[in-house]
Amino acid sequence: MYDEVVSPRKEKSDPTLGPVAVMVAMERDLALMRRSMGIPGRPICKIMTSRLYKAIYRDQDMTVVGPMLGAPHAVMILEKLVVLGAKKILFLGWCGSVHHGVGVADFVVPDRALVGEGTSEYYRVRNEGPRASEGLVKAIEASLKEYPIHFHKGLVWSTDAPYRETRQRVLLLQREGVVAVDMEISALFSAARFRRVEIGALLVVSDELGSLQWRPGFSNSKFKKSRKIAVDIVCSTCKKLSV
Repeated sequence: MYDEVVSPRKEKSDPTLGPVAVMVAMERDLALMRRSMGIPGRPICKIMTSRLYKAIYRDQDMTVVGPMLGAPHAVMILEKLVVLGAKKILFLGWCGSVHHGVGVADFVVPDRALVGEGTSEYYRVRNEGPRASEGLVKAIEASLKEYPIHFHKGLVWSTDAPYRETRQRVLLLQREGVVAVDMEISALFSAARFRRVEIGALLVVSDELGSLQWRPGFSNSKFKKSRKIAVDIVCSTCKKLSV
C-alpha cells in the first residue's frame, strides 16, 4: 500500500487498456506511429495535453499515447497508463549524443539511466539506479537486428535543464560512460520499477554534444529516415511483446 494523498485513478469514462502501450514523445513521431499502425480519426481520450489512441495492430489490442515533454509529464502519463491496465510500456523519443562515437540519426537503447531530473527521487526503490526491463531491452534489440541496424546500448542521463548542459557537465558525463542525454528516461525507468511494470525505450539521436560544440541534426535527412525506421522497430517490438 502507498500513502499518496493524490493518486492516479481510473475514471468511469476511461478506457481499459491491453497490456502493451507505446509512449511517443514527439508530435511528428506520433503521426508516423499512427500511420504505421493504421490508427485513424480522433483519440479516444486525453491524458492532460497528450492524446491516447487505441487500435488493433496485428490482431493485438494496442495503445499509443503522446506527445509529451519532460520527466514530470511523462511520468504522469505512465501512471495513468498503469491504472488503465498497461503492463509493458515502450517509450520512443529523441536524445542528444554525449559519446564521440554516437552521431545524429544513430539509435540508442538505454539499459540504465543517470538521474539529472527531479522526479525520480520520489520513486526511489532502495538505492538502486533506474534500469530498463531486461526482457523489453532484449525485444528491442531483436527488432533492431532484423534490419540489421547498428545501435548503441548503455547509460543515458536525463535532465530538466537542457540549456544548462555545460562543457564541464559533458566532460563529466563522458568520464562516467554516458552515451546520450534526454529529458525523460531516468524518471520513466524509476516510476515503472516503483509501479512494478516493465519498460523499455528506443531513442534516435537528434543532436550532438560530444565535441563540446552543439551540432543540431533535426533537419538532417538521415535523422528523418531514422525516425521512420524507429517507428517500424517499435511496431515490430510491440508484436513480440503481444505474443
